[in-house]
Amino acid sequence: MITVYGIPNCDTVKRSRAWFADHSIAYTFHDFKSKGVPEKELDRWIEKVGWELLVNKKGTTWRKLAPKAQAAVTDAKSARALMLREPSVIKRPVVVSGDTITVGFTPDAWR
Repeated sequence: MITVYGIPNCDTVKRSRAWFADHSIAYTFHDFKSKGVPEKELDRWIEKVGWELLVNKKGTTWRKLAPKAQAAVTDAKSARALMLREPSVIKRPVVVSGDTITVGFTPDAWR
């Protein structure tokens, strides 16, 4: 089963969900806003794809952080704490299918 993690009003998440629907691929959606970030999954994502890919430094949430808070994100532990506290800083969507984890809109990988 495929799980798409993100927030419903994110344009990239909307586009990704539409891609899955257009290709008749079943998935479950996990909303960070209402359900939070699952800690064990986050740990797995960090291990598999790295915290650097997961923290969206180009997004609005990152840009709104104080420079001191941004500078404090220097490793997996500090990035994990930020992602749990501010789920919108996670690059979206995170798509999980078994052991495969993708970040962002990546239809070539989803095929």
